[in-house]
Amino acid sequence: MGFNDAIIEKFHARGGDVGEYWEGKTLVLLHTHGRKSGKEFVNPLVAAPDGDARVVCGTAGGAPDDPQWVANLAAADGPVTVEIGTETKQADATVYRAGDPEWERLYTIWRDYWPATADYETKTDRKFPVARLVFHS
Repeated sequence: MGFNDAIIEKFHARGGDVGEYWEGKTLVLLHTHGRKSGKEFVNPLVAAPDGDARVVCGTAGGAPDDPQWVANLAAADGPVTVEIGTETKQADATVYRAGDPEWERLYTIWRDYWPATADYETKTDRKFPVARLVFHS
């Protein structure tokens, strides 16, 4: 079982409260479809609050390249599925990159919410993309 699979299993078993490293933070499961394969992927992501929306970030722990979910999310045609706590919701998602008007504000929200980002930033020159998830009622 891979790292993400173990987190997903714990997320489902504990109603979204994974604890441990993520204690006190909101974790979501973002469902995307591969741009080429059409296969569904599920990614556990830390999600910072921005009003009624959530902000997720493509740090990949400071890896040199953006995680694939970012490109899949940017290519999504319509709402995406997001598991938050015990609920499964639909959300409109917008991906922002450095230079986009909202990027700085959203990145700051996420960076303040997840302090490990400071360590990730030392591992790469890449500016991490963020996505804002706006849930449907």
